[in-house]
Amino acid sequence: MNRHIPVHALPEEIQKMSPEETVCKYCGVSYLILHEFKAMEEKLKAMEKEMKFYQGSVDREKRLQEKLQSLSQEFDQYKTDSESKDKRLEYVFCLLLSWKENRFGWPGDTCLYCQQ
Repeated sequence: MNRHIPVHALPEEIQKMSPEETVCKYCGVSYLILHEFKAMEEKLKAMEKEMKFYQGSVDREKRLQEKLQSLSQEFDQYKTDSESKDKRLEYVFCLLLSWKENRFGWPGDTCLYCQQ
């Protein structure tokens, strides 16, 4: 943790005071370090706020990963469905081509799907 260094030095007369003169009668903390404690409290509050942000980031990332996985599964399902529909359409096309050849006696193109 970085140490807070005051911008302005204390006046020399305050620095020469005895410890009894610089101690708070209520809490026992020296007035000379009270400012440093306040700065550390402010820094702690800022760090706690930052930690909450990062905690939220972890939660958001987890939700996004789950959503990505779900979308990936949906994509795979749609891809499988599409391939299945393509095969069915090829089969229907082959049937229509065969029907055309039989009905009208036209020489039809050879159906690659029927040859397989």
